[in-house]
Amino acid sequence: MTEEIAVPTGVRDAVTVRMPADSAYLSVLRTATAGLAARLDFTLDEIEDLRIGVDEACAMLLAQALPGTDLTTEFELTGDGMRVAVSVLTADGRLPAQDTFAWTVLSALAGDVDTHTGVDDRVVIVLHKRRGSTESV
Repeated sequence: MTEEIAVPTGVRDAVTVRMPADSAYLSVLRTATAGLAARLDFTLDEIEDLRIGVDEACAMLLAQALPGTDLTTEFELTGDGMRVAVSVLTADGRLPAQDTFAWTVLSALAGDVDTHTGVDDRVVIVLHKRRGSTESV
């Protein structure tokens, strides 16, 4: 079943990448993240921060992904930044702990970070990085 995604106003482009929930494919996602960030004129430091942030979000989610499922990443490009929502199907819909070192690093790299549970115990981590909004770590 395909979900319809409402694209918020101000979104220039929306890109979805779906791949097996396996860390062997993360290099493809890092490359896509960098390419899209470059399209928005992010600095090299901001691009690297976003690549690492997306990688960290994926690592958190892959640890609880159901075997044989997909990792879905939705990129929304806006005039001032990028919103990235990474999600996987899980057995119990448990959200990643936000009081960990990994979450602190993720927040420092990506700007605004949030998490929620969607349909069928799909866990989502949402990053919103704005151009020039934070210093590189």
